[in-house]
Amino acid sequence: MGLRVNFSRAGWGKTLSSFRIVSLREEFYTARMKTTTTLFKATIILATAALCAFGQTARAEDEPTALSLIKDANEYVGKDVKDKVVGIRSEKSVASLTPNIWYVVYYDHDATFKTTEVKYGAGKKLDLKHPMRSPFAYVNDKNLLDQKAIKIDSDKAIKIATAEPLLSKLTIRATQLWLENVDNVPTWRVRLWAQKLRHPNDDANIGDVSLSAEDGKVLKSDLHIDRVD
Repeated sequence: MGLRVNFSRAGWGKTLSSFRIVSLREEFYTARMKTTTTLFKATIILATAALCAFGQTARAEDEPTALSLIKDANEYVGKDVKDKVVGIRSEKSVASLTPNIWYVVYYDHDATFKTTEVKYGAGKKLDLKHPMRSPFAYVNDKNLLDQKAIKIDSDKAIKIATAEPLLSKLTIRATQLWLENVDNVPTWRVRLWAQKLRHPNDDANIGDVSLSAEDGKVLKSDLHIDRVD
């Protein structure tokens, strides 16, 4: 005869039932811990990204615009040169879309190459010099910017340029700007750098957007988004 064991009478039914409950509780606890850990990591990532974005925005807001520097630069040039601005340019921005190194270029009849240049860094005057080469093909008093006609400052120029539809899928990392007369129209030229797709730590120069400094109208878009591959 085969041996039969009554697990119910022996108390094993209750034990097995308890074992199943404990196992289910452990599985539920483990799953809950994994979910909590995942959510916590996601929260940390989002918070870090938000802080970085806030930091970039704060830095951009702290930086003076190009046109705001003209009034200050006037204090460092001779009275015969004040307000005779023929151009403004920046260096490539760093860790932000807003450049913090700018050059205000004046027409100066007495200088060898007819220009005086005031350099700014983070809104502070860094240098004043007479460049040994002209920043433009030819400089005279006809190249002067009509400051009263200029309605678009550098911050708006950046926003207009980066809003080009062709850039909607790209991550724009840096800009560089020039303001000068083109065909008697004060014109912003905004150069853009975007994150590379295969090497996200690197940037690619994807070209320029030119726009009127009078009304913000895009005059020319010379973009090459294929360079991000």
